[in-house]
Amino acid sequence: MNEELTTKGGKVEVGSKFRLTVVNDVKLGEYIVIPRGTPATGEVSWKTGKGAFGKSGKMEIDLRHIDLNGRVIPITGHYRQEGEGNTVGTVAGVIAAGVFAGFVTGHSALIPQGRELKAFTSEAIPVVLPAGAVIAPATVAPIVATPAAQATNAAVPANKSN
Repeated sequence: MNEELTTKGGKVEVGSKFRLTVVNDVKLGEYIVIPRGTPATGEVSWKTGKGAFGKSGKMEIDLRHIDLNGRVIPITGHYRQEGEGNTVGTVAGVIAAGVFAGFVTGHSALIPQGRELKAFTSEAIPVVLPAGAVIAPATVAPIVATPAAQATNAAVPANKSN
């Protein structure tokens, strides 16, 4: 996150865009396909402000795209942030102040500058590698299925009599 997002003060509304930066090189084998420092954009997709009776502010954001040398590449990533509630303050307010407890509010939702978020490209993106480049295939251990009867101890009939 290049900037702080908060539900406090009405600065952030649904549809507000914010800036991000790719933190780590994205590689295909040993080849960098998206370099760190690539700019990206996100958008606030939902929010509520803090409210009476200790209700905290909430916000949802979606990561939208990266800008790779003028090429806009759609990305996905959805995150929700909630402010810390003030329920204890509300209960104490009801006991001490009765009707005025409605003036006790929760905390605003806050996503700080510098927060790292994970994103994925929305679809497979063709990559052109230098001539002769070889990318080693990923090695995946085979999954070995075990029949259910072997996975548990010997089955005992439910109505066995002696």
